[in-house]
Amino acid sequence: MPPKKAVEEKKALLGRPGNNLKSGIVGLANVGKSTLFQAITKCNLGNPANFPYATIDPEEARVIVPDERYDWLCEKYKPKSRVPANLTVYDIAGLTRGASTGAGLGNAFLSHIRAVDAIFQVVRCFDDAEIIHVEGDVNPTRDLDIISEELRLKDIEFVEKALENQKKKTRQGGQSLQMKQWKEEEATIEKILAHLRDGKEVRKGTWGPKEIEVINPLFLLTAKPVVYLVNLSEKDYIRKKNKYLPGVAKWIQDNAPGDPIIPISVAFEERLTRFETDEEVAEEEKKVGAQSALPKLIVTMRKALDLGSFFTVGPDEVRQWTLRNGTKAPQAAGVIHTDFEKTFIQAIVFKYADLKELGDEAEVRSKGKIMTKGKDYIVEDGDILHFKAGAAKS
Repeated sequence: MPPKKAVEEKKALLGRPGNNLKSGIVGLANVGKSTLFQAITKCNLGNPANFPYATIDPEEARVIVPDERYDWLCEKYKPKSRVPANLTVYDIAGLTRGASTGAGLGNAFLSHIRAVDAIFQVVRCFDDAEIIHVEGDVNPTRDLDIISEELRLKDIEFVEKALENQKKKTRQGGQSLQMKQWKEEEATIEKILAHLRDGKEVRKGTWGPKEIEVINPLFLLTAKPVVYLVNLSEKDYIRKKNKYLPGVAKWIQDNAPGDPIIPISVAFEERLTRFETDEEVAEEEKKVGAQSALPKLIVTMRKALDLGSFFTVGPDEVRQWTLRNGTKAPQAAGVIHTDFEKTFIQAIVFKYADLKELGDEAEVRSKGKIMTKGKDYIVEDGDILHFKAGAAKS
């Protein structure tokens, strides 16, 4: 008999498991966060005041995720209803040095960061005498150090409290299975604390599945995925040159290897929002020789959150659903309606790529490309699904 094919075990993820994940725009004051938020969401939040605490309560918006597959399916089915995928984005007020100890409005800001699942970190790499820098001058690597340090110090505070609470449990003594579990959790919390005190971020550590089960409920700031947005002047963005970029790239390579870094000009993005039609935007992009970075920014964040999509299609509705990669069919059905997960029977599956190549569902079926899958099927990004479920119990 041939050897059984090894099943690759999916690595346990840091962070809150779920499909409705949120990202927050974070940075020091006056680096372009709120203007970026306006550009991303096309919301009119008013002009951000030139003051460090202009944004106190985080603003929230849902942003449409650009996806050529969804556009093609809408064009093919011409449905009555079209529902694209979206990403929830928060505009979080600017951090300052000392935020971890409550300086400025530090504690409120850090609690807002704690509530999101991933971070867009905006780094100012443009000079402008009209826009004051909270530290007095433009120095991106110093700014990166400040934010990294503030988040890490706050995490140390969170973990110290968690360790104190855990020790109250283990002091009770005994040899029960519950006590054994508590002691293992205490050892993990001590390991996390040592990691943070060593100047390292939690997301860059190597953690086993049981350790991640201890980390996730702590909602640590440095456990969240980060996408770095380097905010350039419009001139530098168009010519693809900036004196600060090499230093920022080196800092990320040394301190956050593997994290995405996206050059962006918030001034350029804001200017593009003033055009009334997509055609006018495209014409302006062609004229200056540069394109908006916003689609890349949204797609990159979805990837950082390990999110994928499946589609439901038909003449009534084409809809793109968001789910965590590695999700099984019953849980994917539950994204549509919780009853579907409980009463799941099977999933009818075919691939977007097959539909596009063959042209229609009848041809996909004739080629044997439509599959019936059970509860252990892991949904893949780009699946087109139809679920069969039993009647919900009243």
